[in-house]
Amino acid sequence: MITQRRSGVLLHITSLPSAHGIGNLGPEAYRFADFMQRSGLTYWQILPLNPVDQGSGFSPYSGLSAFAGNPLLISPESLTKDRLLRKEEVKVTTRFPEAKVEFEKVVPDICIWLELAFNRFSRSRSKRLRQAYEQFCMYEADWLDDFADFTAFRQHFGGKSWDQWPTDIRDRDVLAMDELRVKVQKSIDQTKFEQFIFFRQWNSLKAYCHRKGVKFLGDVPFYVGYDSADVWAHQEIFKLKKSKLSKAIAGVPPDYFSKTGQLWGMPVFDWKELQKKNYHWWMHRIGHNLAMFDLVRLDHFRAFSAYWEVDASEKTAINGKWKNGPSDKFFKRLKKKHKKLPIIAEDLGDIDQPVFDLMNEFGLPGMKVLHFAFGPGMPKSSYILHHHVPNAVVYTGTHDNNTTRGWFKRLRSTDRKSVSGYLQQTVTEQNAAYLLSCLAMQSVGKLCVIPMQDFLNLGEEAIMNRPSTPSGNWGWRMKPDAITPPLARQIKKMNQLYDRLPEPIVLKKALRKSAKKKAK
Repeated sequence: MITQRRSGVLLHITSLPSAHGIGNLGPEAYRFADFMQRSGLTYWQILPLNPVDQGSGFSPYSGLSAFAGNPLLISPESLTKDRLLRKEEVKVTTRFPEAKVEFEKVVPDICIWLELAFNRFSRSRSKRLRQAYEQFCMYEADWLDDFADFTAFRQHFGGKSWDQWPTDIRDRDVLAMDELRVKVQKSIDQTKFEQFIFFRQWNSLKAYCHRKGVKFLGDVPFYVGYDSADVWAHQEIFKLKKSKLSKAIAGVPPDYFSKTGQLWGMPVFDWKELQKKNYHWWMHRIGHNLAMFDLVRLDHFRAFSAYWEVDASEKTAINGKWKNGPSDKFFKRLKKKHKKLPIIAEDLGDIDQPVFDLMNEFGLPGMKVLHFAFGPGMPKSSYILHHHVPNAVVYTGTHDNNTTRGWFKRLRSTDRKSVSGYLQQTVTEQNAAYLLSCLAMQSVGKLCVIPMQDFLNLGEEAIMNRPSTPSGNWGWRMKPDAITPPLARQIKKMNQLYDRLPEPIVLKKALRKSAKKKAK
């Protein structure tokens, strides 16, 4: 796992600057990697990269596939380098806000570029690109074929949810699907092409980041959206009715924040069926993510121990029941496939002892969020600095929290005094983000991750997600002039002060050469 003291930043790819209205895998991502290297930051934490759509509010936690990449993140500039687009074809003609993604506005332009690029690729005589594409389709066939079918069929049926498709296609009749594929073959091929380009660009960025000493921390949602390629293609591993509608759905029980709990609406897994299949789909899913990222966070980890199941007919989550998850059987199976588990457990919320026992059995670090530390029970809070443990990842806040500046502004006066008392200095709205970031850096937790909004000292206008709010989320973007040399120097100084600065890459290479000479 994480054996040395390191730091990271939380910034989703969509939040990068871009002239095209949404962050992507292009030049600004490489520029941000350079900034991270200058700042002494090691881990770049991002949100799930799966395809999103308007029906789920463009949430990366309710994607159309647990395996596919989001085509909205494809860089048109990188497509020009592959000669799949011309520079004049990607000139920006629409005005986009700098600090926000307007998803509905950016989608049409991206669809035009991708279709142009696909048509040019289809006519291309480039053996190199064609061979790479065919290899990709072969290696990723386990999920790619289903996703390409799902996308093409969904488009063919006017965007309707898969349960509303003709019964033979809904139920995956082989002959009916073969017949339909002939009609929508171009759409299937374009989807495969888009995935090829996405992963080509992703792997290029990842390789560049590794050369800069930057590693990726990815995020795996526990559940998948009902209207997704995964549920349609693997109906047997979800609790569905004969009509193929959900029999039971996911959520969380009533708590301090909600008297009726939260009803998420995703179908729950049939863990008995999954166990019969040696958890094959889940093994494939985690293996896929471990190949993409250097470190993986399992969202809603507590559901591996026990999950809240609600009858699909319910309007709220209040009448749900706790059901046993796969627990240690699942992780023992995972351990057979992966000797090392570079996994972080998202252990926030209603957590009981069996969840901690599961984490301890497999040595999985949990999360310590400083926003949760200050209140009436502060001295004994597990989130407060003096109760941290080395095997933990420390945050000021997460993508589901207010920014630290916004958080402090909304604190009760007694809690503000508590923060100032703990830090032994006057904490204000202006300095709260910096001081809490320093506090996170001081922790004995081996890894600390600071949201980019806190490094930039932004207020609640920069909130990424407001849980239980169905619209208006995931849109925050960093302005083009936000990352500056003074900011990089400030962050590097923090990393030096709290012993989180990685060794210079040049020095590592020199040490390896020296070791080889000694060996000879």
